[in-house]
This record gives sequence, C-alpha cells and structure tokens, in this order.
Amino acid sequence: MAQDLKWKAKANRPESADQSQYHIRCRPGDVEKYVLLPGDPERVGQMAKLWDEQRHVATYREHVTYTGKVGGVGISACSTGAGGPSTASALEELAEIGAETFLRVGTCGAMQEDIAPGDLIICAGAVRNDGTSDQYVDDKYPAVANQEVVMALIEAAERLGVNYHVGIGYTAASFFCGQGRPGFRNYNQSWMHTIMDDMQRAGVLNFEMEAATVLTLSNLFQLRAGAIFTAVANRVKDEFEYKGEGVEQSIAVATEATKILSYWDDLKKQSGKPYFYPSLLLGNQGGQTL
Repeated sequence: MAQDLKWKAKANRPESADQSQYHIRCRPGDVEKYVLLPGDPERVGQMAKLWDEQRHVATYREHVTYTGKVGGVGISACSTGAGGPSTASALEELAEIGAETFLRVGTCGAMQEDIAPGDLIICAGAVRNDGTSDQYVDDKYPAVANQEVVMALIEAAERLGVNYHVGIGYTAASFFCGQGRPGFRNYNQSWMHTIMDDMQRAGVLNFEMEAATVLTLSNLFQLRAGAIFTAVANRVKDEFEYKGEGVEQSIAVATEATKILSYWDDLKKQSGKPYFYPSLLLGNQGGQTL
C-alpha cells in the first residue's frame, strides 16, 4: 500500500482520508471480526496458507496483515512486532476498523519443569509486567482471557490432539533482564535472580511479552481475547529448542478455535443469549439436562 497517503489533521486519532490507520495501514472492510495476532511478520503468511481464501492487505513497519476465509468464517491476521507498545497500537487500530475477537499466537519460555519445548500453553490470564497496560488502567486491574476464547482453544487443542497446558503466564517488557536473564556484559540486578523462582512457586507457566497487553486492552474495550503459545524453551532445565512443528500446531489450534468461536457465536445469536455455555450445544437454552 502506498505510504504517501493524505492524512487528516486529527492528532488524537490519526487516519488518512480513506480511514487507513496510521500504524497498520488498513481501513474499514480490510479485516474480519476474528483476528490472529502473531509477533513475527513472516508468520502471517504462514497462517494464511491454512485458509481457504487469503489476500494480502498491507505491510507497514512491523505490521503485515492478511484477510481471508477458513471453513466459511472470515479471518484476519496482523503481526504486532515484539512487546506491548506496538501490540497496543495494532490492537487499537484493528478494533477501530471492526475487529472484535483477538487470538494472540506466539512463542514463549516455560518455567514449569513438565512443559517441554514444542508443548502449547493456553493463557487463561497474565501477570501484568508488560509496562504498556499500566498506561491504560491501574496495575491492580487483572489481565484475564475471555472464557469463551479459552474454551475454544482447549476444544481446538483436543480436536487436533496436541500437547497443551492451561494457566497463568507472565508478560515481561524485556526479553533478557525482564525475564531473569542477564543483560549485555552480564548486567543484572538482585531482583532478576528471584523472579523465575517466585513465579514458579506461584504456579505461573511461562514468560512472554504481549499477552497482558492484549488481554487488558481487550477487556477495557469490551472485546474478546485469548492467547496460545508454543514453548521454545524450558527455563528450569536451561533448554532451548525451536520446534517448527510446535509453532505450526499453535497456528492450527488458533485457526480451529476461530471456527469454533464463530459457530458458538451463531448459537448465541440464534438463542438470544449473550454468553456461550455448554447446554447451547444441545439446543437446550434453559440449562436443564436433556
């Protein structure tokens, strides 16, 4: 997309004359309600290969966007880059042009001994140390995944027969020091030596850098979000193994979860219910066992 767009004098919410968004260069009609959010721009094309239809929408900065259909469901993917600030910009602008449900799909480092590289982690909530979400709301506000998205990810993982774990993650604002790793020239602070042990004892599953931003903003904006990660490291065992198969599995699970959410959304609409619950699958709106 051309970068010499004509911009309105609207500093609070910059967009071009055709409503193209400042960071992602997409406009209304370019994205669907369901959006996958990888960090890596190259992963967007990998996601789109699983769809029945796909088209490239825009590439600007770290944001690559594709839109298409899978199983008759409209789906989009937009890369966020690494960390909270660029993730927040992408999410805000995607929401501005019609996105409603976000599935963060990425990689992480596990901090529980039983999670092997290649395993998937479904994020039910996140410790908010991303920095960015603090710019939106008090730090006591929780970063919680939408229950429907979590259930859809679990259902998808079961359908595809992958190894997965469900729990709380830790979103850091730094890949190195913020996750208890030494910085350049072995730079460190005392708190960095205890952060992983403290989070392990609290039952936290993994380190990553975007989930808390996605979950917090989505809840504040009355949108839905969840996250799924492929473990590429086990920090307890000091193992690092990037398994392409695991990354492909997380993409497949997120794609399948999108189709599941669309089906559940249709059920809610047909029954006039605001939330999904299992009895809707039985055609029973009253909650009684059939």
